[in-house]
Amino acid sequence: MSLSNFATISGINSGSLSRIMNDTRPMSMRELDKITATMGLPEDYFFNAYVDVCLFQFKVTWRRIKPFLYRCADLDRIDCIMKIVNNILDELNYVPMLFDVAEDFFNDKKYPAAKVIYEGISASEKFQHSERLALCQYRLFHISLSEDLDSNYRAATVFEGYVDRLELNDRLGAIVKLAHVFGPLGRWNKVDMLAEDLYRIAKIQYELELKNSYLRQKRSRPAYYYILYSYLMRATVAEEYGQFNKALLYVSSYEDTDWIEEDTAEAKRISSQFKEWAHVNRLLYRLKSGELQVLPEYINWIADKDREIPLAILTILSVANHYQTNIDYALSRFSEYITYRKLPHFSDSILLERHARTLIELGIYYLRNKPEMGIKTILQGLEFSVKCNNDKNIIRCITIFEQNRRLSTSEEENKYQYLVNSYFSSSM
Repeated sequence: MSLSNFATISGINSGSLSRIMNDTRPMSMRELDKITATMGLPEDYFFNAYVDVCLFQFKVTWRRIKPFLYRCADLDRIDCIMKIVNNILDELNYVPMLFDVAEDFFNDKKYPAAKVIYEGISASEKFQHSERLALCQYRLFHISLSEDLDSNYRAATVFEGYVDRLELNDRLGAIVKLAHVFGPLGRWNKVDMLAEDLYRIAKIQYELELKNSYLRQKRSRPAYYYILYSYLMRATVAEEYGQFNKALLYVSSYEDTDWIEEDTAEAKRISSQFKEWAHVNRLLYRLKSGELQVLPEYINWIADKDREIPLAILTILSVANHYQTNIDYALSRFSEYITYRKLPHFSDSILLERHARTLIELGIYYLRNKPEMGIKTILQGLEFSVKCNNDKNIIRCITIFEQNRRLSTSEEENKYQYLVNSYFSSSM
């Protein structure tokens, strides 16, 4: 095919195409796409060669690099993004522009592409006390969260040191995210400290927002939400420590929303949400305190609230095992919710750990009257615990199985041994 024919088919000016072919002018990303499409090749076929065009053959320009980065992200060519980032970060004027691109990738959930840029910026600014470095670390923390609780813990401990460098707006959300990592790990002292920080910072921010409404517009949630949420966190900590009267005091704190000055639809919605949580959690803490007469009311309340039922089942099972009471009717009513299900607004690690505990409590409950089901369910709990790498739940499952080993079949013995070996081999 002649050059002029190729130019006609591709839609590129023949003079421009000639200069590109003779290496006297660099091609744009748009021209590269047209050439690749005309040749019938995969979209990223020339990407490695184009890295050289961007970095070495011609003067480095952001006008050429930026669209290439976006195309690389679209086609998952993380290797090319890495080459670009590693070669231009020495020029400090590129750092803010790269950061903006990473933010676009992050907001579009193109996390692998965003991760490469955040890591590059973090490395180049590691000796600086910059807000941008802290924000990069916050994004990397978010991206790294997974089903593996130990991995989440390591990510949280790395990120912790950067929280105080974030703007107040970002710091509030970051503290909540950290609490959601430390909670499933049973590190309730950390959650309590984070709740104190959340209250203190949100209180300052709320007072600032009252004076300047523009500050409120910069955040997805108002400061008063985080004040109320700090009380909810502290109530949860008190619950985990078995301090139910203390938990009830915190319930009263987040139930009271009369001090909120805003009279908007959002304020009313948030107020209603916390009052609803207060109602059910008051029942919950009374139930855990041994007031079993509130169990029917608790069950009726959660019956039409799909998102609340999985956690409620765990609560009901824990109470039943602690007080040796029969809840067969509740298990029958909510049987479809005992299987694992993803829920919006909850991380996979939280849901997996919670489901593992549910299976463990269900196994303990069955061991009283249905031992065969009990052993089977404990093994399911062990399987989920190994999946999310939760030492506490794994040890609990092993202890329960060993205490009831005589009830297991040879097949269950083999499964148990396989899961235990998987756990110990992964932790070595």
